[in-house]
Amino acid sequence: MNLITIISDTFRADHLGCYGSERVKTPNLDRLASEGVVFTQVYADGLPTIPMRRVFYTGNSILPEGQWRPLLPDDVTLAQILGQHGFRSGLIADCYHLFKPNLNFHEGFDSWEWIRGQESDKWRSGPREKFDPRRHVPAHHWNENYHELLRQYLMNMQDRVLEEDYIVARSCRAAMNWLEQNVGNRPFMLWLELFDPHEPWDAPRRFRDMYYDDYPIEDYQFGYGVHGDDVREEDYPVLRALYAAEVTFVDSWIGRLLERVDDLGLRDDTLIVFTTDHGTHLGEQGCIQKTPGLLNSCVAQLPLILRHPDRSFAGKRPEGLVSGMDLAPTLLSLLGVEGGPPMEGRNFWPLVTGEAASIRDHVLTGFGGFCAARTPQWHYFQRWRGPSEAKGPALYDLQADPKELTNVVAQHPDVVARMQTLLAEKFPLPQV
Repeated sequence: MNLITIISDTFRADHLGCYGSERVKTPNLDRLASEGVVFTQVYADGLPTIPMRRVFYTGNSILPEGQWRPLLPDDVTLAQILGQHGFRSGLIADCYHLFKPNLNFHEGFDSWEWIRGQESDKWRSGPREKFDPRRHVPAHHWNENYHELLRQYLMNMQDRVLEEDYIVARSCRAAMNWLEQNVGNRPFMLWLELFDPHEPWDAPRRFRDMYYDDYPIEDYQFGYGVHGDDVREEDYPVLRALYAAEVTFVDSWIGRLLERVDDLGLRDDTLIVFTTDHGTHLGEQGCIQKTPGLLNSCVAQLPLILRHPDRSFAGKRPEGLVSGMDLAPTLLSLLGVEGGPPMEGRNFWPLVTGEAASIRDHVLTGFGGFCAARTPQWHYFQRWRGPSEAKGPALYDLQADPKELTNVVAQHPDVVARMQTLLAEKFPLPQV
């Protein structure tokens, strides 16, 4: 089989119809889900962007530190392993972090293409005087740092005219071109890294209008650099709409890519995977953007859809716990590749075939100075280093409270002790 993997950054699972969303429109990914397998309990190992890419690329945990660092010489990647077994591989990415100085996440790919301009990628340097970031933010969101970050993004977008000029569209079109050029180079792996729906939330107006009627600013921009304390309660409906618009916009272009896959006759011999590195907060407990001190499902759960050419797997929804580090070994197994280096990740496909009801009794997640443990019944998180403020320690009974709204840490000290024992596998917990 061939492999196409789509990583769409900062994509909340609960914003997909196939994961229960009734508000956000994702028809193309929902169609992919109906034709494939939807994994309902997948969680990040180590956030944010670069640490989680190390997890995906190597199949190994990066806990406890979750360092933002390049791949090291002893990090063997999925692309390298597949290359040793005759796969032609290509990386198409607009996630500019992968290409920052000294980072080397293109290692092992036969070809790679960087689609420039996301967020604060220093792609364009002028004309600075042409762009006034204050026109794009409410006054209470403005600060000098955000002013410069947003101006960089506005400069990057200065030539944008049509929807096809937006970055997610450019990236999906580049992926289509790669497939057309490599359709004869089978087996192949195409790895597509989309930074959207990561901030800045900047979808075309027709998508924004699906979710909100009265934006306070004509071309409202929201991204990294806005201070969380400057976000007001009345901002949340607007920000949720901006994010939902981004999600639907991404879905629309993934849909075009999937159509091209079918047009090229690849449906019957290509494994297609969709997932993300993490989610984001949209006002939960007063948090906006991914917040380490609230490691709940909003930020830690990963949507994972896998369409297998074998139609007998379509419609399955395994409920066993899966870690992000389980993706690489599972893909290698499905592609029939054996003999690679040992990985901490585990093959989760037995959950689909019915050979196993579970592959893990718990999963761990780390982000900054905070860590979380999850079992089928319980979710617990706490600080493991540093004095940072947090919403925890918190314990949630997932059977009684699946949305993780009620902290019952005081009522279950015995459960807390068990969860801390699990966390101690990776994290040097402070003495209480």
